[in-house]
Formats: sequence, C-alpha cells, structure tokens
Amino acid sequence: MGDACQACLTRVPYATLIATIMCCLGVGVFCGTMYRGSALSILMFDEVFHFRLIWIEALQMIFIVGSACMAALGFMLLCLGCLTTGATRQKVYRAWRARVGGRISCAVFMIITYILTFTWIILLGFLVITTFLFTIFWKLCSKPRYVEQTCIDFTQFDFMFPSSVRQEDMKLCETHKIKLFCKDYVEKAEFMFILAMVSCILVILSLIHYLMCLSANYAHIRDHKKFQELQELQYLTNPDLHASKDRF
Repeated sequence: MGDACQACLTRVPYATLIATIMCCLGVGVFCGTMYRGSALSILMFDEVFHFRLIWIEALQMIFIVGSACMAALGFMLLCLGCLTTGATRQKVYRAWRARVGGRISCAVFMIITYILTFTWIILLGFLVITTFLFTIFWKLCSKPRYVEQTCIDFTQFDFMFPSSVRQEDMKLCETHKIKLFCKDYVEKAEFMFILAMVSCILVILSLIHYLMCLSANYAHIRDHKKFQELQELQYLTNPDLHASKDRF
C-alpha cells in the first residue's frame, strides 16, 4: 500500500496543480466581484444620473463565459501536466509520434497562455483606472461639506457622461440621492473593484506559473528519450541507483 501510494504521488504535477488552484480561485473571485460591481454601477447610473450603459450589461455575460473558459483551460493544463509527469510520461510519450504531439500541445498552450497573460494585464490596467475613479468618488463623499446638505457637483466631469445627461442630473443635492450614490453604490462598488483587482493579479501570477510549467514539460518531452537512455545506463552500472523524479 505504501509503495502504491508513493508511486501515485510521483505522478502528481504539483506545480501545475498549484497554478490551477490559483487560477480557479482568482477567476472565481474576479467573476463574482465584477458581476456585482457592474450591477451596482448600472443601478448607480440609472437611479442617480438617469442614464443606462448597455455595454456594461453585456460585460456581465462576458465575465461568466470568460470565467468558464479560463476554468476549462486550467483543467486542460492540469491534465497535460499529469501526462508529462513521472512514470506517466514514460508510458504516454514512449513513441516518436507521441513525443511530437506532446511538444506541439505544449507549444500551443504556451501561445494561448501568453495571449491570455497580456489580456489579463490590459484588464488589470482597466481595473486600476476604474478603482481609482471610484476612490475619488468615495473621497468626495467622505468630505464633511458633502454630508452637510451641500451638493456634489459633477458638472466639471461632464466629458465623462453621455451627451444625453442633463446638467441638473450631474448635481446631487437631495439627501436620498447622496445616500444612494455614496453609501449604497460607491462604497460597495469600490470594495468589489478592489477585490477584482487583487484577483486579477492572482490570475496573472497563475498564468506566469503555467508558462514555467509548460516550458519545463516541453523540455521533458523533448529530451525524454535521452533521459531514458541515461537512466538505463545508470541502472546497468548501478542497479540500486534510483533516478530522481520531476514534479512539473
């Protein structure tokens, strides 16, 4: 039982498994926080400034589909890591055609991961700008003069609003509107976007981790035959010598 357990543990791609956990955790938090944050933004624009942004509603579906695709990619990379680890690699990539197919698979996944890494970096930049804007809004709300029945004037930011928004809608003077804007929407949305930004960084780190694992797996598949011949030579010279195992 102990030998079987040890043989099973040598087939686990621990580095890829850690990257998959990081990716799934980051994507899950990102999807939930961005969906909630975009929903709060839609309600804020509709109830406070009286206009709607249709493209934000479309983003909510994109977040769900993109999260499902990222989770599927993570599990595919985990399966590829299992096939290129330990004794499993020796059985799967024994033939020449299998090694060529494995190298092509690693190369394709490396290209996809590179593209996704740059995409998530761009998305992180967008989140930094969004979080910065909501932080400014919250600082405006936290100033004492806005708590004392004084209007919050956004007319100086009219270039950020659609042309259909009226000037009087950019001034928040009523108490219930200030409460809606500050307490109900800006405070909660800012927290959601901060969490989304942190989870985005976690996803980027997991993608970089995937790239390192894929590079190692590509090298293991490419040099598998040489390693196998060297291992056989070591066993011939010293039968009691145990070859070291990789963990990618």
